[in-house]
Amino acid sequence: MPRILIVDDDQPFAATLRTTLELEGHEAETVHTAAEAARRVRTDPEAFDLALVDLRLPDADGLQLLQEMLATCPDLPAVILTAYGSIQTAVEAMRLGAFDFLLKPFPRERLLGTVERAVERGRLVRENRALRRQVEAVEPGDPVGRSPRFLEVLELARRAAPTDATVLLLGETGTGKERLARYLHRRSRRADRPLLTVNCAALADALLESQLFGHRRGAFTGAEETRKGLFEEADGGTLFLDEIGDVSAALQAKLLRVLQEGEFLPVGDTVPRRTDVRVIAATNRDLAAAVTAGSFREDLYYRLHVVTLTLPPLRDRPEDIPAMVEDFVAEAARRVGRTVKGLTPGALEACLDYPWPGNVRELKNVIERAVILAPGEWIDAPSLGLATPGPGPAEPLAEDRPLWQVERDHIFRVLESRGWDKTASARVLGIGRTTLHRKIREYGLRPGRQPR
Repeated sequence: MPRILIVDDDQPFAATLRTTLELEGHEAETVHTAAEAARRVRTDPEAFDLALVDLRLPDADGLQLLQEMLATCPDLPAVILTAYGSIQTAVEAMRLGAFDFLLKPFPRERLLGTVERAVERGRLVRENRALRRQVEAVEPGDPVGRSPRFLEVLELARRAAPTDATVLLLGETGTGKERLARYLHRRSRRADRPLLTVNCAALADALLESQLFGHRRGAFTGAEETRKGLFEEADGGTLFLDEIGDVSAALQAKLLRVLQEGEFLPVGDTVPRRTDVRVIAATNRDLAAAVTAGSFREDLYYRLHVVTLTLPPLRDRPEDIPAMVEDFVAEAARRVGRTVKGLTPGALEACLDYPWPGNVRELKNVIERAVILAPGEWIDAPSLGLATPGPGPAEPLAEDRPLWQVERDHIFRVLESRGWDKTASARVLGIGRTTLHRKIREYGLRPGRQPR
């Protein structure tokens, strides 16, 4: 919900302005002096999405306050209000960085339209700045995305990376857990040491034990020489245990010993070895449920569960698809030696509409195949080879219902598909956040409750 600071010494006018804005779904706060406004912005530079500033204040000129606020918070849109307007004043206000200039008394519609445009401009400026910071920090192979759920996971990973804490990655198959593990390793103090990976579900129990802990010559049939295991090879570095939920009970006990004591016993040996390895584990299983069912050790679960990051499925974060597509196209084109620039608008729309049951892994494979097979520099929708979803439940034709019902139901579906992220939903709908707030209130829309 947009937050607006009203700076005006005419208290009745400021109160009316506040009421008008709050009825439109905004949060508004009023102050009556330049000093109060400057202090409020200095105290919390990110508290407001817009400032409405009267030109004449009892303790300072509104243009001076504008300069002071923008020095503290350069991304804050500001609109100058005055009953003493002139072309020169308007030009000066815009030169100093004001978004617009309103001459009192102004129509309600003019106020609301200006507020909506200013808030949207501020949102875009902040979003672009955040994206620039994100792009500047991204290295080849890093996870990419911009959805709130993804960015929350990435921020937790960024904080956990420099530590030696064991990290447990959860999520459906193909959500990018190995990519996130590599991100954690590259940003750790162990980045100059090896990152080794093993898929615990792909090996038989005896072979996995030998792979992890090594073996002595003659320990079993075919063991013709002594070999180091991954825990020894990765000493000083990181070991990524993928599909940890598929490890047998016997191996779980041995993994617990490594995590607790930092030592292990190679197969066929009697002398324990020590290792300094950071463990990152991943699974698509519900380990808490497996503990309850008795198929996974509770003590091992808590050893792995120091920092837990849950990657959401791709269908729940469609905002991430454009960035992923751009990254995967560049990566595949570089690998296969083709000049492919990206997807056509129709192809990108097809990606956004597709449910991606195989998650990020499926998207990456689809893009790689399309880069190889695309006839030109741009990948069109047919080149993606995506299956067309089957028909959903029949709905009444639009012409059989009033227009307001069609609009209401469409807005509800977009909000539900975007997890009630109003900024993303407004962008999809092609309207401003203020208009969307008004429609939500007008139609009485609520999360999870189909409108009737």
